[in-house]
Amino acid sequence: MEEEKLSKQIDWIATVVPFIFVGILFAIFMTFPSQSKMILDNIRGFIGDDMGLYYAILGTGIFAVTIYMAFSKYGKIKLGGPSDKPEYSSFKWGTMIFTSTMAADILFYSLCEWALYANEPYIEQLGGIQKWASTFPLFHWGPIAWSFYIALAVAFGFMLHIRKRDQQKFSEACRPLLGKKVDGPLGKVIDLIAIFALIAGTATTFSLATPLLSHAISYVFGVPAGTALTIGILLVIVTVYTLVVVLGMKGISKLANWCTYLFFALLLYFLVFGKEASYILETGFSALGNMVQNFVGMATWMDPLRETSFPQNWTIYYWSYWMVWCVATPFFIGSISKGRSVKNVVIGGYGWGLAGTFVSFIILGNYGLAQQLKHGLDISGAIAGGANYYDVIIQIFETLPLAKFGLILLVITMISFYSTTFDALTMVISSYSYKRLAVDKEPAKRVRVFWAIMFIVLPIGLLFAENSMNQLQSVSLIAALPIGLIILLIVASFFKDARLFLKEKEELENPKLLSEKNAKNGN
Repeated sequence: MEEEKLSKQIDWIATVVPFIFVGILFAIFMTFPSQSKMILDNIRGFIGDDMGLYYAILGTGIFAVTIYMAFSKYGKIKLGGPSDKPEYSSFKWGTMIFTSTMAADILFYSLCEWALYANEPYIEQLGGIQKWASTFPLFHWGPIAWSFYIALAVAFGFMLHIRKRDQQKFSEACRPLLGKKVDGPLGKVIDLIAIFALIAGTATTFSLATPLLSHAISYVFGVPAGTALTIGILLVIVTVYTLVVVLGMKGISKLANWCTYLFFALLLYFLVFGKEASYILETGFSALGNMVQNFVGMATWMDPLRETSFPQNWTIYYWSYWMVWCVATPFFIGSISKGRSVKNVVIGGYGWGLAGTFVSFIILGNYGLAQQLKHGLDISGAIAGGANYYDVIIQIFETLPLAKFGLILLVITMISFYSTTFDALTMVISSYSYKRLAVDKEPAKRVRVFWAIMFIVLPIGLLFAENSMNQLQSVSLIAALPIGLIILLIVASFFKDARLFLKEKEELENPKLLSEKNAKNGN
């Protein structure tokens, strides 16, 4: 009876079609790795060169929209009823936002991203590694990146807690603008694009950062590193986050707290034992100032002559990377923001998100920068010479006392980041499998387990294909192209619906306006 009831609730198109899609991609990457790389490179080249302006305008535009949301009349809207209060304390809410939206790749990038920029001619043109290699990580993981999350979190929070919509999908967020069209083929297309984009984003994340875990474990325990070990680690991760997601939101909240403590322990390990605290903090403070001073120029520079193609290779990629993650993480932020005002969600989201992100890049990244510029460890040169990213990161750990302890701490922290993030994603994407699901209801455990396993299939295919960072970035860049248009639809739908809501509220609070409206309508 229960099986039959669940079967009727499931949206089989949104569940089965992505499953088939992932299976086909898995087979292609496994069977034709070299051809897959060539196709991805060609598509990436076209999108980066010919569509780059689209991503740049979208990024700066959405950032401006979030500021308007917070400080306009819409900022006072409370996500919930008049008597609703926040379900989580500010600290717990903030840690859930950061740990559940930042997968373990933040640790991977924090440790080595500055070195990737250090090899770029554009960095040398601007003024050198010390000033700019530490600045661009903060820019690419900064306000514009977080604006994609925050704008949609507000829209989804409004949809869930004020309009009480029971279809927790991208298409439903477009209803104020598209009306009943979202109940037809157009709505299905929107939702399928969203699911495909999320799968692409998670595949990129797993495939890029997980090999660092296998190299760390190999170094500490002497186990041979390779694809088999990496896949074994992926299976451990999926087991952990599947067990936690079965426990529901309480489990996710507790894991977010533990993840935060582990994260701070790793940062303190670098800051205290690295003996470069002064350099790390001064470089971070300077990089923040440099980013603020040059923010507009960095956001709008497109290198029209393609002298270095820096924005095409990096900035455009990052905006697309964050856009594909917009499918689920803003839903999660919106769902845990009941009882908070729009202004609180915007400012709090930026505050907690940027604080965690910037601290990670400043401490972990600038320690590596210090080893190169002060102590002669040629990290960027090794990468330019073809060295493995993961081996270079381990070299950074070798400059610290108790390096094996530090790597074990890194492994545990990365697994907890993965688990917390994918718990949140699984909860959200499981809702996509339902035709209707009330805001206060959680998806069935079987549905959550299905999606938890689904998230791991494509990354395994990408690992077997041994895709480079460039190819993995291409997956996100391609998937983000249609998502940008859907983001615009959702934001426009929010403003239309929010304007109507404020008008309705004003009429209820002012009987005279309501009577005039009724008289006009002939009631």
